[in-house]
Amino acid sequence: MAQGNNSIKKILIVAFSLCIVCSVIVSTAAVALRPMQQLNQELDRKTNILNVARLYEPGMDVEQAFREQITARVVELETGDYTDQFDADTFDGFEAARDPATGRSLSGPRDIAGLSRVENYAAVYLVGDPEDPEQIVLPIRGQGLWGRMMGFLSVEGDGNTIVSITYYDHSETPGLGAEVNNPRWQSQWEGKEIFDEEGALNPAIRVVKGSGSGVHEVDGLSGATLTANGVNNMLQFWLSPEGFGEYLARFRSGVDQEDAQDADVELEAEGA
Repeated sequence: MAQGNNSIKKILIVAFSLCIVCSVIVSTAAVALRPMQQLNQELDRKTNILNVARLYEPGMDVEQAFREQITARVVELETGDYTDQFDADTFDGFEAARDPATGRSLSGPRDIAGLSRVENYAAVYLVGDPEDPEQIVLPIRGQGLWGRMMGFLSVEGDGNTIVSITYYDHSETPGLGAEVNNPRWQSQWEGKEIFDEEGALNPAIRVVKGSGSGVHEVDGLSGATLTANGVNNMLQFWLSPEGFGEYLARFRSGVDQEDAQDADVELEAEGA
């Protein structure tokens, strides 16, 4: 006796066949579009770097502008020295952080940015002459209110004066924490100084509640205290000897390299 079209067996066969066909279509599309996605991600990264360096203009050839004005280098965070161990154009800090050979764990007071793990090497982007850069663009990231915030901070060639800050990925609350991408708030950072005196190794720059004053303070984000704390914490981490502190010391006058090394020893002892 022939089975009707509504039999359970036929329904299962049709459903299974549709699943197989859809899986093949989705998988094929994912594989075929992967190169395009990677190109778009790379273009977005370069656009954000040009933007934080105040070099981006709508309609510009991003690839050409990046190639002509930006030089990527990889820095060993512990020493602040450049390394040729990695390809700076393809270096992935997230992958490096996950790899036990190129990353390390953080916990307690040392993990003020909420990272859990951090890379031992990081890519930096030099504007102009790489031997005497006009700006140094640093990748920064840390925990915000709802998740990880990732961005770039651009510093003048003196290793101390901020040019701009931008966040290219975050999940902060629209109208509150998401104001980190408001050009009016970002404009406050221009001309602020990271360190308060020659030779200082720990950053003095702060986001303060209410109105900031002086060269080391930026106005807080109204109604977004935890996001502002996240911005503070990630800057305290990435601009200290745990992050780019040693590297920035190369560009600043009055920094005693032995003091910088002593600071590293103290940090290692605290983390032991």
